[in-house]
This record gives sequence, C-alpha cells and structure tokens, in this order.
Amino acid sequence: MSTPRLPDGRYAILPDLQVPFHDKKALDHVCSWLASGNFDGLLNVGDESDSPNVSRWNKASAMEYAPVLDKHLTETHKVMRRLSEAVGWAKPHHVMRSNHADRLEKYIARYAPALHVLKPLKWEAMMGYGQPSTLTGDTLPITFHRQVWEFAPGWVLAHGDEGRLSQVPGSTALGLAKKFGRSLVCGHTHRAGVQHLTMGFNGRATVTLTGVEVGNLMDMRSASYLGGGSGNWRQAVAVATIKGRVCDVTLKLLHNGQVVG
Repeated sequence: MSTPRLPDGRYAILPDLQVPFHDKKALDHVCSWLASGNFDGLLNVGDESDSPNVSRWNKASAMEYAPVLDKHLTETHKVMRRLSEAVGWAKPHHVMRSNHADRLEKYIARYAPALHVLKPLKWEAMMGYGQPSTLTGDTLPITFHRQVWEFAPGWVLAHGDEGRLSQVPGSTALGLAKKFGRSLVCGHTHRAGVQHLTMGFNGRATVTLTGVEVGNLMDMRSASYLGGGSGNWRQAVAVATIKGRVCDVTLKLLHNGQVVG
C-alpha cells in the first residue's frame, strides 16, 4: 500500500548524514533550525548511516572486523530521534531507503542468506522506524519508504541511486525526474544544485520538470576515500512548501555549518 501524499504545509528536507561521519556542528545548527522553523514535518533522503563495516569496499579489511557496527547503528538511531524531537515528535517524519541503508541487508543476503528473511534484521526494524528498535527497544515516529515516493502533486522523493550519476550538481536529480516523469528531490551525490527542464510546442510549455539535489551533512574530513582532498560536495538542506496542486522546493545552502535564510 502506497503512502499518501503530504497535506498542505511547509516541510524540511534533509540530505545524507552518514553517521558516524556526520558534521556534528552542522547537525546542532540544523536541529535548532528545525525547532525554530515552524515546519509541518520532516523528509530525509536516506543514507542516515554510513555502515562502513558491511561495505563491499571494506571486504576483508580491518574495518569489516572492527567491533563498531552496534555502536554506529545505535548512534544513528539517536541522531534520528534527535531530529524527530527537533521538528516535533507528533509531526510526520519520512525516510527513504538508500544504498548505505541497504548495505547490511545485502551483506546478510550474501554471506548469511538463511538470516535474510528475519524481520528483526531489516533496516527499519533495527532503526525503530514505526516499531520497537531491535537494537534499543525505542520506537521512532518515522515512516520508512523502500520505493520512490510521491510526496506532493508532481513531486517525488528518492535517494538518488536509482539511475545514472552526473558530476554536475542537480543533473542526477533531473535525470531521475525524466525517468519518473515527476519533479524530484534526492541526495546520494553529496552535491547541492537545482536543474530545470521545460518542453512543449507552438510556443507553449507543456511539461516542466525540476531536479533538486540536497547536498550532505557530512564532515568531509571523515571521508577517508577522498584521500585528504575535497569532493565536489556542498552542505545544504531544502524546504518544500505545498499548497493545493502546487509544490515549491527551495534549496538552502549551509555556510560554516549553519542554515542561512
């Protein structure tokens, strides 16, 4: 059963956090922004946890065997609780599936397939999304989406790994918008940008699509795969305003870890 669209209102949209590699200072400021912003709910594009232990890139490395997975996942649960509390516990909070959230289930399916059917090992069960967490016992007021979700008329929310990637900020999102035939908000690329496409004939626009990439809230210094360099990344958040059949999504860049505007 598909989740209904959101009612009219103003909603915050957050990008990849990738706990424990998140920017803690930026998270503090974003929580203050959520608490003071009078939002009607919160959307998250996924990759709330990095889960490096079960990454295929770390197979047979020291990281695979490091006894930190429970610590990382429990910390992710606490961060998500904090975000729900900041925006308002009773307000809707939605989280998308993502490649980093998929890591643990894929690891189990490949190396312990008999366990893959166990519901307590599913991502939403461990995180406590709408049910008692199998890690902490706490339940978070979060709806987890395993499929792309149309959150407003003509707008869908996705993680961003559902199609081809582009190095140009906003272009990955616009490519996915073309694929799904809806304007789209996503993360995954860690880039922040907006791209538009308008099509029509006889001087009349008949189709307008927008792709929004909402950046990241990572601490780039924690991303060892950058080799000490810098990615073409940008910290950002977004705000979706829904009124009737119209949805407007505004990208907000962070400066020194703070939301401006």
